[in-house]
Amino acid sequence: MEIYRMRVVERKGYDMETAMMNVRAYREEDIPAMIQIWNEVVEEGVAFPQEDFLEERTGTAFFAEQSYCGVAQREDSGELLGLYILHPNNVGRCGHICNASYAVASGSRGLHIGEKLVLDCIEQARRIGFHVLQFNAVVASNIHARHLYERIGFTQLGTIPGGFRMKDGRYEDICPYYINLTGK
Repeated sequence: MEIYRMRVVERKGYDMETAMMNVRAYREEDIPAMIQIWNEVVEEGVAFPQEDFLEERTGTAFFAEQSYCGVAQREDSGELLGLYILHPNNVGRCGHICNASYAVASGSRGLHIGEKLVLDCIEQARRIGFHVLQFNAVVASNIHARHLYERIGFTQLGTIPGGFRMKDGRYEDICPYYINLTGK
């Protein structure tokens, strides 16, 4: 299992600070920070379909039921910068297709952490034996995520008009994406 390491450059005013970051499997002690990052994205209401926040009990169960959870962690401070969850997208004859969600702490966005999370997720999905990674509901206005997925090699399947209800009540299009993990 490869652990992705990268240098993270933080923008603090005009000062730039660099630190090393790695992506690894989550551990029990990560759960409070994972819940905080997850809930931040849920609260924003522009990317995740969930409306309910995770608490310690529900968050612990939620992360434990995934096929795999990865976290991005600063090496110097141990701070969690982001996470992903990976699980089957369906059952039975479609159980070889997986789905994932990614969350990066708002203060760490724009530092290419999401890219490392997606690349690690692809590797873990292959290791587990999934054949396809599919994203069901990428919000059309989530341009940074869409450009990242396309740069990595994901294919957009189409557009579902009004498929996502934004926090403000507006409906936005969603764009399903997939990538073949078997090389075929």
